[in-house]
Amino acid sequence: MRKTILSALLLLGLTLPGLAQKRLGNETAAQKTKRMEWWTDARFGMFIHWGLYALPARHEWVKSYEHISDENYQKYFEQFNPDLFDAKKWAKEAKAAGMKYAVLTTKHHEGFNLFDSKYTNYKATNTQAKRDLVKEFVDAFRAEGIKVGFYYSLIDWHHPDFTVDRYHPQRPNNDNEAEYAALNKNRDMAKYRKYLYDQVTELLTKYGKIDILWADFSYPGKHGKGRDDWGSVALLKQIRKLQPQIIVDNRLDLNDYEDGTDFETPEQVSTKELEKYRGKVWETCQTFSGSWGYHRDENTWKSNKKLLDLLITSVANGGNLLLNVGPTARGEFDNRANIALDSLSLWMHANSKSIYHCTFAPAEFKAAEGTKLTYNNDTRKLYIHLFEYPNTGYITLDGYKNKVKYAQFLHDNSEIQIDTEKSTGNTLVLKLPKKKPDFQIPVIELALN
Repeated sequence: MRKTILSALLLLGLTLPGLAQKRLGNETAAQKTKRMEWWTDARFGMFIHWGLYALPARHEWVKSYEHISDENYQKYFEQFNPDLFDAKKWAKEAKAAGMKYAVLTTKHHEGFNLFDSKYTNYKATNTQAKRDLVKEFVDAFRAEGIKVGFYYSLIDWHHPDFTVDRYHPQRPNNDNEAEYAALNKNRDMAKYRKYLYDQVTELLTKYGKIDILWADFSYPGKHGKGRDDWGSVALLKQIRKLQPQIIVDNRLDLNDYEDGTDFETPEQVSTKELEKYRGKVWETCQTFSGSWGYHRDENTWKSNKKLLDLLITSVANGGNLLLNVGPTARGEFDNRANIALDSLSLWMHANSKSIYHCTFAPAEFKAAEGTKLTYNNDTRKLYIHLFEYPNTGYITLDGYKNKVKYAQFLHDNSEIQIDTEKSTGNTLVLKLPKKKPDFQIPVIELALN
């Protein structure tokens, strides 16, 4: 009962004497806000999922989905040769698309390392690449003024001491307890836990200031893994010791600690689902298509309008969008990704003021039908995103009367006139050109009184 009451209180942001939530450090709320400030201002980042799975090109979980053994997966390690990889080009594409930070998979679940780790031979420097690809990423993105983040998989399907669990490629088909025990007889998670700790320490000491760490992921329960398997408490303390200003995701299974996570991570959810995160600190991670890694034959790619909807809806509910690219095995973004990034860059070049340093609108402003609102509290600018362009030539804003001193399109700062005759009561009516501006989703900027 005591635990149930505490959980309910925490959801409401309340506490009672003697029911304080556990803490790992002594950072104040104000200090956390300051540490997170650049991230909440940025709103838009690039996720990059890249590894050996780009060669089979059948999903980044291909080793698990197809129960591929280490021996049969080895051919991808031997053939890995990203001869067209140019981190500077990646960085320029991210910058052009308006992304302010980038998170690279230094190691995904397959266990392959893109960096030159001293704790394993299963790394890019031992492939035909013969380079520390993480270092090139860090140097190139920093040079473009983009904040640098590392994704590191807590899971490792290659390490000999990582115990077989429900996601492991060698898992029993029938969930048989005796088979699990036999498979794990000579595996020692304590040794893997040290490997994990040492590698994270390595990543946070070799490449200068790291802005974000994405640890992924925990799945407690039967044949799963959680905080005790990762040594999450000691790991997070080490992370904060090495990089005091770093921002860390919520996948270390430490949600019952007040400072056990910096942000929530709704993954691949709908724009409607994002609305329930308003008031929280969060970032949604999304793909261009249905896969994180390069998937040659996957064709459910999101339209430009859908991608913009994800970005705008994220900001309209006080969150960030981390949008993923899965480079090919040759080290390039494929044409579909380039087209999507180019389309985003055109819109962001003209309309990014409605994204950066913005959040949800004050409660007094309601979104008209077919629109979504973002708001910059410092400049007192309200942004109306026109998902449906009015064919009447007017947009009616209920409750806006006497609250707006000037209206213009954001992309060119051209005035939008207020129709004083139609603006009656508390209603403000703006007169729009009959021809929709040449943007998928035009934006109106309102300067508030």
